[in-house]
Amino acid sequence: MILCGGSGTRLWPLSREHYPKQLHALNGERTLLEETLARSSGVGCFAEPLVVCNEGHRFMVAEQLKRAGARPKAILLEPAGNGGASGGRGTAPALTLAAVHAVTADDPVLLAMPSDHVVLDKDAFQKAVERGAALARQGYIVTFGVPPSSPETGYGYIREGALVKSDGSDPREAPAHYVDAFVEKPDAALARAYVESGKYLWNAGIFAVRASVWIDAIGSFRKEILAACERAYRLGKRDGGFLRADSAAFSECPADSIDYAVMERLAKENSSYEAVVVKLDAGWSDVGAWNALWEIEKKDADGNALHGDVQTLDTKDTLVIAQHRLVACVGVENVVVVETPDAVLVARKDKAQAIGPMVAKLKAAGREECQQHRKVHRPWGTYDGIERGERFQVKRIVVNPGATLSLQMHHHRAEHWIVVRGTARVTRGEETFLLTENESTYIPTGTKHRLENPGKLPLEIIEVQSGAYLGEDDIVRFDDAYGR
Repeated sequence: MILCGGSGTRLWPLSREHYPKQLHALNGERTLLEETLARSSGVGCFAEPLVVCNEGHRFMVAEQLKRAGARPKAILLEPAGNGGASGGRGTAPALTLAAVHAVTADDPVLLAMPSDHVVLDKDAFQKAVERGAALARQGYIVTFGVPPSSPETGYGYIREGALVKSDGSDPREAPAHYVDAFVEKPDAALARAYVESGKYLWNAGIFAVRASVWIDAIGSFRKEILAACERAYRLGKRDGGFLRADSAAFSECPADSIDYAVMERLAKENSSYEAVVVKLDAGWSDVGAWNALWEIEKKDADGNALHGDVQTLDTKDTLVIAQHRLVACVGVENVVVVETPDAVLVARKDKAQAIGPMVAKLKAAGREECQQHRKVHRPWGTYDGIERGERFQVKRIVVNPGATLSLQMHHHRAEHWIVVRGTARVTRGEETFLLTENESTYIPTGTKHRLENPGKLPLEIIEVQSGAYLGEDDIVRFDDAYGR
């Protein structure tokens, strides 16, 4: 069960609210979501993924699932506008929605994991989750803990209790302990004490639990969460390949995390459920800040991790990502430079945790750069805002093979379309016609129109908009294949 939410703040400007980090490829060719699917697909005890994601990310998530060759049991949508770390009301309601869905057919063990983590050792990961699944089948609620490599203050910690006995049939089996306590993110001195004691693990935010056990546990500790999620699921509707939770019912669900809602209470209170922690020694990182990405990246002889068109001179221990143009660094050390088509970040590595407040400042100022990239993904393809000025805007539009934009019109702008590559089927008013490379057409203000790609290759056009108002909200849709 993959938690595919996120607010897109900690790795800004690469990650944005409308295109968060799990949808990006950070340390390879595959996105973090695709990597999550790949490392879990080889675990014999787990079947097709069950995905919970924010409504606003649904088409991008579905496209990446398709690209990864995954056939999900379901994609559960948390209604947009609810906030929270999971893209909805937090991880506890997300897991509860998934469990309510899963238990209707059978009573599987759910491996609940975020889609935005990095795990370098796939074999060790699979060994650990197989042990966790076996314990979950016995009725335990299982979490996974990472042996700390440093006294991090950005992670929660788990204190190990007594060893859980094993049958000894597999000498490579990941060790497991009863959970003695969950502790919050410590200060630096306390974090050092935790690491030196050898009794604490980083909380990886990954869980294994039978669906019925989770439903009973959340019902015992946070019955209002269970009631709201059951109602939201019952009143929800199927929307194409998605299951959409009822917005009104889900909005009444209290926001909470799996840790706060259940796991910490299991460790503190007398309960009929027991929590165990399985050691996850697999090169794990939550990539929660730019310095964390630098730590797991391949580096040159000077300790620099470089991506894109980058030139350095007298530069050390630095992360540079160039997406759109040449970035040259001279005489810098221990910094992060991230260049995108519409924003550039320059920060000291030890200040990487302060990116969130900067994004909050940008959001308060109404800056679009904290919400979306210049290149915007749509279910039919992408558009890239190349240039903008007073009363005009230029976009590069790419339409996927066989895809169709909505039948629409604009009150305040006209559009000129020039085909750069491929073939376009254009509806303009009552007429429909084809355009090929180097041909163009004009869409007057107030005219119904539609763009389609009837071919087997991507269609690329340049769109020039002109008018008094050019905002995306000046769209009146008459027919849309994507239910928008």
